[in-house]
Amino acid sequence: MEPRINYYANPVAAKFQRYINSAGKVVQDSTLPTAIQHLVLLRASQINGCGFCTDMHAKDAVHHGDEWPRLNLVAAWREATVFTEAERAALELAEQGTRIADAAGGVTDEAWADATKHFDEDQLAALVSLIALINAYNRMNVIARTPAGSYQPGQFG
Repeated sequence: MEPRINYYANPVAAKFQRYINSAGKVVQDSTLPTAIQHLVLLRASQINGCGFCTDMHAKDAVHHGDEWPRLNLVAAWREATVFTEAERAALELAEQGTRIADAAGGVTDEAWADATKHFDEDQLAALVSLIALINAYNRMNVIARTPAGSYQPGQFG
């Protein structure tokens, strides 16, 4: 499969990516736990059908210490016993934030209240920003048909 556009070769696309990568750095440098960041990135990418991001974020999670049995259960996290309450709250917020168009009410007060039990205000800001950011990346890659499977952890610096 060939991508429709090469985001690294096209000057407009490359410039746009540099800007949103800067936004991602803000989240990475926050106090939101790295393991939770990876789970959120993976789950939103699964929901959006972004093969490139699903591949990337699963491999990055393993590279940063998570384990494949947990990652294999991310799509079925509600039935899995391997996630903490904080991880479950983040995954719920990620799902509802990703599926805004599917749910007339958007993100529920219950999901937000649960997240506030586990994360401080800065972490919540980082979590919301991360959900928004990964949805943008997913849409870029799905629209461009960026192929999946060849990503190596650390490939982008």
